[in-house]
Amino acid sequence: MSFGRPSNTSLSLGGAPPQKGSFPLDHEGECKDYMVRYLKCMKQNKQTSTDCRHLSKEYLACRMDKGLMERTEWDALGFQEQEKGAGAAGTQPTAQAKHTQPPSGASA
Repeated sequence: MSFGRPSNTSLSLGGAPPQKGSFPLDHEGECKDYMVRYLKCMKQNKQTSTDCRHLSKEYLACRMDKGLMERTEWDALGFQEQEKGAGAAGTQPTAQAKHTQPPSGASA
């Protein structure tokens, strides 16, 4: 066995592409504050996402607004139970999310 050079075995590390296409990285940090708020909420709630769903929705709305992901209906993203009683069916995702800009001093 030689260390530092490739082995002779052919190892397949191929993976499947994402189902919904590419998911561009937020290189400019345009939605970072939303992500940080969501992660803090998850930590406070012992990694239970139920209490943090509104923050998840705000983050996804930010990504759609900034062109970092394709505009998608909320029910396709798993938010259908929240909109049933709201009467907001058929509206654009950004109109439903009502995301607010996090405080400018928000950081990890």
